[in-house]
Amino acid sequence: MKQSKFFTRHLAAFFAASIMLLTACEIEPTESINPTESDLISAQLKDKIQALPEGSEGRSNPQLNLGSESARQLNLDLQTDPQYREMVRRALEAVAPTDCGDTDLNFWLDQELADWNAEIIYYASVSGMLDFPTYDALLFENSSQGQYFGKDGEYTKPLTKAFKDLQRFWNIDSKNIVLAAMHGDMLLDREKVIRIDRILYPSDTQEDAEFWADFILDLLNNYPQYRNGDHPIFTFNAFAQSSFPFPPYGVIPSKIIMGDGIMDAYTALGFSDVAPQAILAHEFGHHIQFQLGLFDSPISDPAEATRRTELMADAYSAYYLSHARGATMQWKRVQQFLQVFFNIGDCGFANSGHHGTPLQRMAAAEWGYSIANNAKKQGHILTSQEFAALFDAKLPELVEP
Repeated sequence: MKQSKFFTRHLAAFFAASIMLLTACEIEPTESINPTESDLISAQLKDKIQALPEGSEGRSNPQLNLGSESARQLNLDLQTDPQYREMVRRALEAVAPTDCGDTDLNFWLDQELADWNAEIIYYASVSGMLDFPTYDALLFENSSQGQYFGKDGEYTKPLTKAFKDLQRFWNIDSKNIVLAAMHGDMLLDREKVIRIDRILYPSDTQEDAEFWADFILDLLNNYPQYRNGDHPIFTFNAFAQSSFPFPPYGVIPSKIIMGDGIMDAYTALGFSDVAPQAILAHEFGHHIQFQLGLFDSPISDPAEATRRTELMADAYSAYYLSHARGATMQWKRVQQFLQVFFNIGDCGFANSGHHGTPLQRMAAAEWGYSIANNAKKQGHILTSQEFAALFDAKLPELVEP
């Protein structure tokens, strides 16, 4: 490797990217950490860092340094959900704990990251590994055809069926929404990594991008902690994205991306029978909001506005999952999906990405279930507009302490 001057890296880039699951939020800047000033970084690792290629100091959080005009537009408009990355940050003690207790999902993630020391974290961050699967799916998985979900396709059948049902169930134009998967094994594909590197780091030459692609392959071959790209942290996410132009690659279609890692997490917690459908239905709820203009909130506080759209998407999901003409889940399964929503709550009350506390998210899902379960005409489906109006009327009660 070529010698370079000592450089500052964003260790928090680990938590960046797309972390995309249930919502539509602009990417938030993350705290930067100089790894050379961290007590967690050994002298030996500092020497290795100094030996990385010249110019590596420019490889900071790619969300904050996209260079081209189209990339800057992507930086502004990317619809994503930072809540899962917040879980990652808490697992690595990169953010202070909140008043909310950890959920089972947090504890599971802690266990998965137990063997990630400072060196493992740093190389994952500086190489771009934690961002590349997200952006590969966002920019290049542009057809629902040929998709498989889960490392071995284990979620393919329930997700493709639920997606067709959701398109039939809700009265929006959804024929052009793409359902696509995010797989960590794209990190093993040298050409894909080079392509994404050139997009996220526009100052990289072809030679630079090839270096980082080979560096990633070397990391995967030599550090078992990365699990050959199959560690759930690389795909610990799901998100909804509306269509946008991205020259020179054309128009990126509206899509829902489902990451292997987040579904594996819920499977490990015993929710494999319901979590994929619940998460997908939540993301579909965001597409309803895109089309109805529901992100144009009358609420001035950014955190409260985000909480409104997130809790509404929870309620949209629960209504579909419970409805006689939807997923028709019975009470036992309803209880399961309520736990799914409980596990993705957060207590970042002042954060513009605040999604609602665990109890608030469960309350929104319970309310959505009750609207379906208590309807006098079980075969009648509320329009997406009618449901949103009912939700907004109920919202003050749902967020009461």
